[in-house]
Amino acid sequence: MNTTYQIPATTHLGEVSLRIMNLNRSIKFYTEVVGLKLLERSDKLATLTADGKQSLLRLEELTDGITLPERSHAGLYHFAILLPDRKSLGLALRNLAASGIDIGQGDHLVSEAFYISDPDQNGIEIYADRARDTWKRDSDNNYVMASDPVDVESLFAISENEPWQGLPAGTVIGHVHFHVRSLEEARNYYTGILGFDIVGNFANMSALFVSAGGYHHHLGLNIWAGVNAPVNPDNATGIDYFTIVYATQEQLDQALEQLRQSGAVVTQVEGTWFTVDPQNIRIRLTTAN
Repeated sequence: MNTTYQIPATTHLGEVSLRIMNLNRSIKFYTEVVGLKLLERSDKLATLTADGKQSLLRLEELTDGITLPERSHAGLYHFAILLPDRKSLGLALRNLAASGIDIGQGDHLVSEAFYISDPDQNGIEIYADRARDTWKRDSDNNYVMASDPVDVESLFAISENEPWQGLPAGTVIGHVHFHVRSLEEARNYYTGILGFDIVGNFANMSALFVSAGGYHHHLGLNIWAGVNAPVNPDNATGIDYFTIVYATQEQLDQALEQLRQSGAVVTQVEGTWFTVDPQNIRIRLTTAN
């Protein structure tokens, strides 16, 4: 294993796949409340999109599935949908408020975010970034972040009289955030093997943020479900996989070789590469084209 391997700066995240209990219910939620559009569906599977072309979310209905209590296991805390601008966030907030669901919020200094849960208690963040040149780092090179109240009034004002047409083209998966069994184990895997950079070592919050290319985080890792929390079983609702997107085939090949040298199991399913992290979360590895 190449211990100096660093993930390429152009790497970003792609499609997230969730296990859910009722496909029709979830499609209704993700189209009407979140604002995604149905791309394809079959009996037990559906994909959703913002631009009508690229799948951002894959939903798989379980047969005889279960839903475990929140914060009882390692696995998904939330996946985060990144909107292209602040006006889009204001429009999304208007639609969320009109739906009547519970909404959490946080001004994180690097971004403004709202938090909801889907019908299967999968956590969702919907957010917009502030300009990167406003992001600040502390003396330990961690991004300075907070959880201040969002200026909701200005978001409503900036989106006033604009029609809601769902999430716009340019919407992407910004990051994923997981409950992990051990921060050390997760750090060794995501930085030591996959090559992400630490951008937030928040020991006081029992959390670690890592990213590629100086982003404020592509992965959030925490032990809020408890150290050595059990992994989420395959028959339970939650995350099935998330996707790491490399710019070129050469970069993907380097990442696959790094995983193999580390002893990780790498498998190919219908032409697509997968591996599994220490939380039993599958990682789909692909290229941008």
